[in-house]
Amino acid sequence: MTIARALVAAPLLLLAYGVIRIIDGLDGVRGPGVAWTTGHLAFVLALALFIPIMWTMRRLAGAGRAATAAAVTGFAGIAALTVQFGIDLVLGFLADDKAEMSAMARSIMDLPGVTPVVYTFGPMLFYVAQVWLVVQLAVRRQVKVWTPVLVLTDMILPFVDKDLIPIGAICLLISFVPLIRTLRAGETAGTATPGRTGNAADTADRTGAARPASVA
Repeated sequence: MTIARALVAAPLLLLAYGVIRIIDGLDGVRGPGVAWTTGHLAFVLALALFIPIMWTMRRLAGAGRAATAAAVTGFAGIAALTVQFGIDLVLGFLADDKAEMSAMARSIMDLPGVTPVVYTFGPMLFYVAQVWLVVQLAVRRQVKVWTPVLVLTDMILPFVDKDLIPIGAICLLISFVPLIRTLRAGETAGTATPGRTGNAADTADRTGAARPASVA
């Protein structure tokens, strides 16, 4: 999967998680069950896609110390969230009902260091890193000046109400549009031979097929 496609897939997976979460809670109880597992798996898949996404954002932001620090911070947040959602998935399989799952979760959260690392401070690093990277991209004019506002909105909405996660995911997808265009333009440019002014069609004539360049 190219990074351009990952930039579309990741927010859509977050959107799926948000919608499934709402559906799961319609009966007044969230988890365990199919909806709980499906939603959490969607979120974990989105996190996996954010690893190459953040590394590409680092490159587009100049790959300097600030961009690298932001990406590494994001990776730490991804690790924390992956552990958190991994725990939720395991408890969802082990517990017979919501009460048992909640009791098991409390016992894990009571372990020294688990709550700040896995449930509070650690996950925040993922969201802070996104804003940090996008601000750097805006400074370098790789994205529009309003893009950091959308990413910040995606970060804030779940703290207002977790049912707003789907709206935040849509904001994130819109914020990624400039990056998707930049990367796809790079793919198109990569089909032309360096130093030549021919277009992709000319390249296809010479090589037999136009081959998009990898952006990973």
